[in-house]
Amino acid sequence: MRTGAPEVPATGVWAEVVGQPDAVGTLHAAADAARRQVRGEPVPPGAMTHAWLFTGPPGSGRSIAARAFAAALECEDPETPGCGKCTACRTVLHGTHADVKLVVPEGLSISVAEMRALVQAAARRPSTGQWRVVLIEDSDRLTEGAANALLKAVEEPPPRTVFLLCAPSDHPEDVSVTIRSRCRVLQLRTPLSGAIAEVLRERDDIEPQLAEWAAEVCGGHIGRARRLATDELARERRESVLRIPLGLQRFADVFTAASGLVKLAETEAVTANEDRNESEREELKTAMGAGGTGKGTASATRGANAALKELEKRQKSRTTRSQRDALDLALVDLAGFYRDVLVTRTGSQAVLNHPDFARASAKAAAEWTSESTLRRLEAVLECRTALTQNVKPLIAVEAMLATLFTG
Repeated sequence: MRTGAPEVPATGVWAEVVGQPDAVGTLHAAADAARRQVRGEPVPPGAMTHAWLFTGPPGSGRSIAARAFAAALECEDPETPGCGKCTACRTVLHGTHADVKLVVPEGLSISVAEMRALVQAAARRPSTGQWRVVLIEDSDRLTEGAANALLKAVEEPPPRTVFLLCAPSDHPEDVSVTIRSRCRVLQLRTPLSGAIAEVLRERDDIEPQLAEWAAEVCGGHIGRARRLATDELARERRESVLRIPLGLQRFADVFTAASGLVKLAETEAVTANEDRNESEREELKTAMGAGGTGKGTASATRGANAALKELEKRQKSRTTRSQRDALDLALVDLAGFYRDVLVTRTGSQAVLNHPDFARASAKAAAEWTSESTLRRLEAVLECRTALTQNVKPLIAVEAMLATLFTG
């Protein structure tokens, strides 16, 4: 990322990219260079490239920045790329632009078959816009085969195709070294709480006090701040998680808390996907001619049943991922609590992750040693790792809570 990038007013599509002025300046300059490149005008070497890697912590807005950049590349405004008002900008942001392919993995990984089909589509010339853009959210979920298929396309890109990859970091565990070496890396930072609160107040019309609280406790995650500010159930789920550390009074509480935490994640996953799953089932039944009569009905019914089974398989995978994401978010909250305990024990003036639970973290700081607090924190982080390795959630959580109890 170029720290000397010009500052761009937070208007148009760039208004969606919160707290990232340097990144916005770099992307705006690249979109302007891309526009001049299409017109055949000379542009500085490296001003625009065919592959970008957006990195940053969860909630920093990686995919939002990538979508804004895609919109700026397709923007129809003759003066400013990324006006946010033209048809191209609106359709890109809504995910319906013909030349912008959004890949949002709904399962735990992106398969090689899916990536090969995507690479084939990316080889075509743009149909309505200036560029064909392939935006892959969570590219760290690429399987090895899928990453190899993508690498071939990135190594020999079509002349008017741009690949935008989003991942937590450019570490080899997230993105292969070979793909990383062919991308321009744009590192986003955690947005400051003041910037998040301002967005909640002005764009989402959240009451100021609630906006400030949500911005302080969201861990720099813009989407979560909005959810906490608008969803009372989300606030209740967070409170129930943060009550766990001091609620483990007996060893039997380990199993009760583990069951409750996993059930909480399952419920959140089902709730998040319930309406969409039902809508997809109804749309598929209608498309397959459900309720029809006459010749061919039996054959159509068999085809519909097979298609429904495949849909249910994808929906199950999506729900599993949602459950893992919800559980991981709870673990991040727990890790933040133990970090607050350490901050309190050392007398540091660092800002707490959970200032509204300062009394609880102070009580824990008075009862626990720094060593036992660190062991508890490590147990939470180990649980997060175990879940990425497909350990059964209940077993991983019970093992973690046993350490949280014993210290």
